Amino acid sequence: MNNKNNNAKGHLAGGAGSRDVAGDQGVSPSLRFLFSLAKAKTVVSRRFDNRLSFNGLSFNDFIILYQLRYAPDEKMRRSELAERVGLTASGVTRMLLPMEKIGLIKRETDEHDGRVSYVALAPGGKRLYDDALERAELLTEDILPASRTGKLDEMNDLLVELGKIVVY
Repeated sequence: MNNKNNNAKGHLAGGAGSRDVAGDQGVSPSLRFLFSLAKAKTVVSRRFDNRLSFNGLSFNDFIILYQLRYAPDEKMRRSELAERVGLTASGVTRMLLPMEKIGLIKRETDEHDGRVSYVALAPGGKRLYDDALERAELLTEDILPASRTGKLDEMNDLLVELGKIVVY
């Protein structure tokens, strides 16, 4: 992939059939796809982290706020949140601690069963998410220009299927 050219254009994908440095070096197309997916995730996360840091958010924080913002009653069980963002329960707990300290999320106990707890969107998290959403949408347009979005639904379906493979 020609990184200089792609960075100048502001989007990720190279031309049709573009290859990273290693090329076809004896691996299947499926494994090459997963390599590219891992790299794209890292690049996208870094770009979002840089742009959203103005709001004090990382890309992962933004994803958590998104999940909570559109959950019923803006809350969900920690285990469900972990599953939705692709982390273990302990991994999501580590991410939530600082978010709780600064008032983005809060813990709530089920009113009918005190053993059940929820992660809920706090008013500060809702405000920050809503403020950051416009920046995130602008960055998305920069990364995925309208001229390159023709196959997004198909690619998203594939990624959703990949995300269903849970082996922790």
